[in-house]
Amino acid sequence: MLAIDGGNSKTAVALVDTSGRVLADVRGPGASPQNVGLARGLEVFGELVAEAARRAGLPPGERVAAHTAAYLAGADLPREEEDLRTAIGARGWSATTAVGNDTFALLRAGTPDGVGVAVVCGAGINCVAVARDGHTHRFPALGRISGDWGGGGHIGGEALWLAVRAEDGRGEPTALLPALRAHFGVGALAEVVERVHLGELEFDPHPLCPLLFEVAAAGDAVARAVVDRLVEEVVLLASVSLRRLALLAEPVTVVLGGGVLTGTGGAVVGAVRRRLAELAPRAEVRVVDVPPVVGAALLGLDALGAAQGAEERLRAAYRDRLAGDSAAGGRPTGTGG
Repeated sequence: MLAIDGGNSKTAVALVDTSGRVLADVRGPGASPQNVGLARGLEVFGELVAEAARRAGLPPGERVAAHTAAYLAGADLPREEEDLRTAIGARGWSATTAVGNDTFALLRAGTPDGVGVAVVCGAGINCVAVARDGHTHRFPALGRISGDWGGGGHIGGEALWLAVRAEDGRGEPTALLPALRAHFGVGALAEVVERVHLGELEFDPHPLCPLLFEVAAAGDAVARAVVDRLVEEVVLLASVSLRRLALLAEPVTVVLGGGVLTGTGGAVVGAVRRRLAELAPRAEVRVVDVPPVVGAALLGLDALGAAQGAEERLRAAYRDRLAGDSAAGGRPTGTGG
């Protein structure tokens, strides 16, 4: 079984047999077709699949798996999922192919059966829900045009916006101002604004997101308000999904994932757990403890009717890898998004 987790910032590919044994696991750059284009996305996937097949000792030029389970950032609409399924299926990697949004892989990674709600906040923000009867609820997750608020890029942009307004007098005083001046190495953020406007500086808002969380943790009220707004949005996504599927009063798992949610030392997760308990008292909020590619692989194993014990064998393999990464001082891969 070939599993593909295609995120905005990284891509993971795994070959897994039906006993849950990992034959190969490779990582590469982000290749969301929405960001890099379909041709480039398929190129990256193809390179990683070929490398996984090589590591697994499979003969070149032949099918690498019975089934491909590809769960991708940017596959936000059913139409996009179908277009990607056709394009990936045409590569001939396997006899059958399933494609879905990567948030479904997060949900499966955090549950034993893929039933519940998953909210991811990494580069962007999204939420899906699956009821036990198979009904689903999801959001388009197309950015501001579809009503979204949140994600690393959005929050990083908010940090700059608030600091610039503090500097020019339109906004409240905030410790974000000296923090961002130090980050850019300037005496005034007006210099940064001018250089970005003139095309002399490429502005990437994502590194400013963890900076905002640091400033908020130190007690800054302006930064703290942004964190509170994120908590509100995560709770809103989860509670609306639970309400639409009539699950607010049911025992259900809510899975949280993505670097913005899981990489903040519990600042967001703890608040989400407390707020959601008021709305859905029987819900269990759980932070995913394995990489999203595990969820893609599990969905693939589900499709193939995997052998008993395959799921735990697969989970144990990745938990061992995460433990090894942590012991070596590496960043756990399960917190990406």
